[in-house]
Amino acid sequence: MFINFEENRPIFLQIAEMLEDSILSGAYAEESQIPSITDFAVACKINPATALKGVNLLVEDGLLYKKRGLGMFVSAGARQKIIKRRMDDFYLSYIMPLLAEAERLGVERGQIQEMIERGYADHGN
Repeated sequence: MFINFEENRPIFLQIAEMLEDSILSGAYAEESQIPSITDFAVACKINPATALKGVNLLVEDGLLYKKRGLGMFVSAGARQKIIKRRMDDFYLSYIMPLLAEAERLGVERGQIQEMIERGYADHGN
């Protein structure tokens, strides 16, 4: 696990995002246990309270749950919740600004579609 101490984002948010990324990639399957707060703190060289704060964000979002005496586990449906939220964020952060700029430039729908297709080709997808 890599924490960027130079980044402006708080460390607990980086922990939460790393966990989300691990759930998305399948490293932590639904209903599987995640490492303990202590393990996160040691691996990332951070205060356990900071690690706990990042984990608690995912508990509040319903992505993780605690089994008393056993630890934290990935909730059923967590992966799909993450995908939906990130797609919604992607739409608001990238698609809407793209369309606003296209309108300012007079770019038409077909031209945008062509640019996206060209982007896929250039990217290798």
